[in-house]
Amino acid sequence: MVSVAIICEGKNDRDFCKELITHLGFHEHHVNFYTFGGKSKLFDSADKKYDDLKLDIDSNQIEKILFVVDADNVTNDAVYGGFENTQTALNDIIGQLGFQEVSHTYIVCDPTTKTGYLESFILSTIPDAQRKCIECFLDCSQFKSKENHKAILNQIYNIAYPNAPYDFEHAHFAQLKTELIRLFS
Repeated sequence: MVSVAIICEGKNDRDFCKELITHLGFHEHHVNFYTFGGKSKLFDSADKKYDDLKLDIDSNQIEKILFVVDADNVTNDAVYGGFENTQTALNDIIGQLGFQEVSHTYIVCDPTTKTGYLESFILSTIPDAQRKCIECFLDCSQFKSKENHKAILNQIYNIAYPNAPYDFEHAHFAQLKTELIRLFS
């Protein structure tokens, strides 16, 4: 079995990846997850987690890496926000760490707008009527904090879809599924 690592921002991203990995028929225990607790920490090449990862690569315990990072929005973060800035920062950190030969990336966002985060991506996979209803609620509730917005969106989604939380057959999942399959092959 190929030894792989997934690098992501936080626990929700990790849990989502685990669920998709299981759906694809792979075993999550064959993955080393490196969660950083935020995007800026993930882009810090001096983080100790990268030292640990380098040791695992050098000892052939890790052969492939997938970075799964939110695009966010350039208006909220001029340095790392937005699809292009995130891709540039990913390329930079991968180069600084010398991981070019073993790394792939997936930027999580609404595929139509190329902005947002995991919750925006998930929202993009539900039918238009339900998505508009949720967006309308979030707009009228006037939640200002991104973290509150994400947490509330996650809760609404889980309550609305308790038995089938993600439509993994939706076209928006295709690229991420391709990246995960490549990771395990």
